[in-house]
Amino acid sequence: MVMQVFTNSPWAAIAFAAVGAACVCAVILLVLLKTGLAWRLATDVPNDRSLHVRPTPRVGGWGIVPVSVAAIWLLGPNLWCVAAAVAFLAAVSQIDDRRGLPARVRFAAHFIAVVGFVVLYPAPVQWWILAVLSFLMLWLVNLYNFMDGADGLAGGMALFGFGGYAVAALIANQPLPDVALACASVAGAALGFLLFNFHPARIFLGDAGSISLGFLAGAFGYWGWLRGAWPIWFTVLVFAPFITDASVTLVRRLLRGEKFWRPHREHYYQRMVRSGMGHARTAAAWYAVMVAGITIALFMLGRSPAVQWCVVAVWIVVLCLMGVAVDLRWRRFQSTLSEQSSGV
Repeated sequence: MVMQVFTNSPWAAIAFAAVGAACVCAVILLVLLKTGLAWRLATDVPNDRSLHVRPTPRVGGWGIVPVSVAAIWLLGPNLWCVAAAVAFLAAVSQIDDRRGLPARVRFAAHFIAVVGFVVLYPAPVQWWILAVLSFLMLWLVNLYNFMDGADGLAGGMALFGFGGYAVAALIANQPLPDVALACASVAGAALGFLLFNFHPARIFLGDAGSISLGFLAGAFGYWGWLRGAWPIWFTVLVFAPFITDASVTLVRRLLRGEKFWRPHREHYYQRMVRSGMGHARTAAAWYAVMVAGITIALFMLGRSPAVQWCVVAVWIVVLCLMGVAVDLRWRRFQSTLSEQSSGV
């Protein structure tokens, strides 16, 4: 029945899936907040590395994950492995949210989910390419968690990123209703979460939500490439702002000999918030960059591979230059603080 509606009116079908997922997610989170369960499930207590100042429940995953899993299972039965992996990762991450787990246990769970998915659906390429893709998917799982630190940021990235996936699957030469509907549902669930997460945030995503969304970003990107909906670079371009920020920050910390998994406040988005832009303006700026990248990615579909990769390289350079601008703003901000302290 759903596939028949998709065939007759695909745009209406994905819009219905997105709106339905947004409503269900919003209702779940509203109930958790109104009943007080949100604070008992998992609460983020501010520390010296936080960008917020009051305890806030980390229950975004409790709204996004069940809605996404159910939608994937019902609307994209071919993607049952994705739904099962998300449920597994969310369960492990919720334990981490509540009690804390060693890094090796968390990474082992991520490895099992990613490698299991790739082994079940291997692409007809050489083994080392699958190994590289698996590593990149593992990085997406973790970078989404690293980038979940400002009001409205990770939720907005999910809304636009999975929305971009849905549109790309819809306009592919061979429409993929399972991918389009599943991605639209995840984007809708992210919108339902964003209603409570945009500044001032009433809830945070939490590991259960961020780890699950990171896996979905990689898994859907891989699946769309495997099914011919888009080239392999498409996922990189869609989520390029997150990938660039997290990757550059990781390299900097590794070069300084720091443990990359420990919390910090050195991401570009964190410096933007701390240097005076605030949560709302920072999120809006990231939304604009994300939409620009997705628009470019959709426009480049169907172009020659050489042109596509040149555009990807240019966009990454543009993002790095934006990062340089953020660094310059941060240095001026620190200099101003230093001068004020000296004056006092």
